[in-house]
Amino acid sequence: MAQDSPVPEVAPPGVNINVPHSARIYDYWLGGKDNFAVDRAVGDAMIKAIPGMRYMAAENRKFVHRVARDLVEKEGIRQFLDVGTGIPTRPNLHEIAQSIEPGSRVVYVDNDPIVLVHARALMISTEQGRSEYISADLRAPESILNDKTLRDTLDLDAPVGLTLIAILMLIADEDDPWSKVAALRDAMPSGSLLAITHPTADFAPDEVNEAVAAATGAGMTLVARPEADVRRFFGDWPLLEPGLVPVSSWRPDEPVDNPHAAYYWAGVARKP
Repeated sequence: MAQDSPVPEVAPPGVNINVPHSARIYDYWLGGKDNFAVDRAVGDAMIKAIPGMRYMAAENRKFVHRVARDLVEKEGIRQFLDVGTGIPTRPNLHEIAQSIEPGSRVVYVDNDPIVLVHARALMISTEQGRSEYISADLRAPESILNDKTLRDTLDLDAPVGLTLIAILMLIADEDDPWSKVAALRDAMPSGSLLAITHPTADFAPDEVNEAVAAATGAGMTLVARPEADVRRFFGDWPLLEPGLVPVSSWRPDEPVDNPHAAYYWAGVARKP
């Protein structure tokens, strides 16, 4: 009996299923279903280079949960700007924040049309709080800061939790990602906090360089940066304890056997 022909993949309007996208690759690593063959091919090539890639993606998400919890509970943050949010993976940042402080407000930002498709899932908020999504690009920070939805949702005269999770790796050095982050930092009021995770080759250069080659060979921009370059993103904002550390070591809920098993730097800094 002849086998059925494979069902062709159908993408939402504006989504190119022939070009891999970081948000969909992450979705694949985390066990999601919002990805396409091209994303899985690159994702598998990167897993071949770094067998612990799925673990790394999961550790990155755990960091988001710990940051949301600590910024609300310990730092009194009541509003967040999450740039490069990716495809929703529960619990989302606003769900963590609002479970502690129901009035918390969150604005998510991404430039991938498939994330827009899922925006309604992101916007399910408590009655007291608010969760919104805007389509914008970190490469044009003014498009984020001047967005009406952001201005209507967040009070930029009160401290903001600005989160840039595994997003800065997608901007090449020649496009000066440090100036893009500086523009966002400058717009934040005193007392705001900046949380960043960033992949690095500092812990396993051969594995990471092979994974980067797999991504760039497929037409993606992916930059793994050393500790000093990641530290620059915080400008003159002092880092909270424990400083800039491997992602699994940032205020872990349980002891970490091998903090260098996830190849990310992570840190949180406060604006004076």
